[in-house]
Amino acid sequence: MPSDRLLSVLTCPLCPTALRRTDGALRCAGRHTFDIARHGYVSLLTGHRRAPSADSPDMVRSRAAFLGAGHYDPLARTLAALATELAPPDATVLDAGAGTGHYLAAVLDALPEALGLGLDSSVPALRAAARAHARAEAAGWDVWQPWPVRTGCADLVLNVFAPRNGPEFHRVLGPDGALLVVTPTARHLRELRAATGLLAVDPGKEDRLRRTLAAHFRHERAEPLEYAMSLTAGEVAALVTMSPAARHVDAAQLRGRVERLDAPVRVTASFVASVYRPRRPVPPARRPG
Repeated sequence: MPSDRLLSVLTCPLCPTALRRTDGALRCAGRHTFDIARHGYVSLLTGHRRAPSADSPDMVRSRAAFLGAGHYDPLARTLAALATELAPPDATVLDAGAGTGHYLAAVLDALPEALGLGLDSSVPALRAAARAHARAEAAGWDVWQPWPVRTGCADLVLNVFAPRNGPEFHRVLGPDGALLVVTPTARHLRELRAATGLLAVDPGKEDRLRRTLAAHFRHERAEPLEYAMSLTAGEVAALVTMSPAARHVDAAQLRGRVERLDAPVRVTASFVASVYRPRRPVPPARRPG
């Protein structure tokens, strides 16, 4: 059930006014109504705004299993540590493309009075995100669209392996806010590409990210993180299934490829966590006299 504090962040996506809770739904003054699902999330997507692609139930189940086994815990700890440097203890944290809410929950654990809002277009992911943390809320939304949240409401925006909407990142962050983006490096999962059909990571991805965000953000620093994982065949299958590659690899074909691997498989996890600060408009020069 969305909290009162969340309602101070969300706005109606159709006529950006305040939302209030009524009869198991959120409603604005214009009587636009959005149901609160029994799983606890609220869907603000309307028919013509449906996201073109969202994580499937299989992808979400695989992600929950893989993350639950702790393989990306070093990344979660890195984000939590950065969050304590970048945001106050009572921060409002927005997670764009939150998935199951795994990383949002880690950040909220590190910020003892913070509220988190995860935005995602996948219903199975939203069900998990809504129960990821006692102070986490989840709302159905396509993050490529203008967000149904108030301007300047956020202290921290998370973006972990998700679409990047630079103008909206900038709009929703307060003057002292920070954007925390995680991208894979070219070495990430390199041992699995040929064997399982995983897509290669563009080695210029980080530079392209900086150029994409440059109009609205200045790059403050980057935290590289790389380590080795030892994975069973089942964990390799979950790792591939939870990724976008799952849309391009036939399930039976994937099982066959994984069965041919010599388990346990040593796999490289390699990420960059980048901190960005919003650029602010330069005030006009004062005229003499």
